[in-house]
Amino acid sequence: MKIALIGYGAMGQLVGKLAVDQGHQIALTLDLEVADRAVEDLADAVRVCEVAIDFSIADTVPKNVEACARAGVPLVVGTTGWQAKFEDVRRVVEQYDGALIHGANFSIGVQLFYRIAARAAELFRNVDSYDGFIEEAHHKRKRDAPSGTAIHLHQIVSREIGRDVPVSSTRAGYIPGTHRLGFDSVADQITITHAARSREGFAAGALMAAEWIVGRKGVHEFSEVFDEIVRANAP
Repeated sequence: MKIALIGYGAMGQLVGKLAVDQGHQIALTLDLEVADRAVEDLADAVRVCEVAIDFSIADTVPKNVEACARAGVPLVVGTTGWQAKFEDVRRVVEQYDGALIHGANFSIGVQLFYRIAARAAELFRNVDSYDGFIEEAHHKRKRDAPSGTAIHLHQIVSREIGRDVPVSSTRAGYIPGTHRLGFDSVADQITITHAARSREGFAAGALMAAEWIVGRKGVHEFSEVFDEIVRANAP
């Protein structure tokens, strides 16, 4: 595929390297200058690409979505913190008959963690002696708290267990992304943890999503179509 990378920080660079290793072409890279460019200009720039992957900043996501939708280029958004504008973004994609896949976390491991968490919460639905809780910790540079991953985990667990589950956040030092789901009782405590060792899982998931979204229309959430994406990418 000819890929446009929007946001060329640590994540964008890693996605680019992995894409090239897999035989794709990075046809365009856009970084901090995106914030100052008009939508029409961005649309013209990305039009030469088959798909775009956005790991930029939250404030530029709506503009990037509109530019790609106008250009007819499907977009994978790995940036978090923009969900307050989700309905506006959805309307733009639908207006231009575009394609968007977004998610709180593109890590393949986290997607598996979500599914394990859902099953665990379901098992605890009728066990009142255990209280569920969610803890997440990240490095001090991460802006949003709770993380998008923790918010999505909270939605899954609260739905499956049938009651609200508290979420706590820590931002300090250089902590890698860590999410923990626990069930606590007088007698014991059960925990399930996902700890990210590197960004490679996120990059691999974003590329899987990019391969899947080409040729499709509409707005999709990564965790909702993950099983289909895995099947499509299976050897």
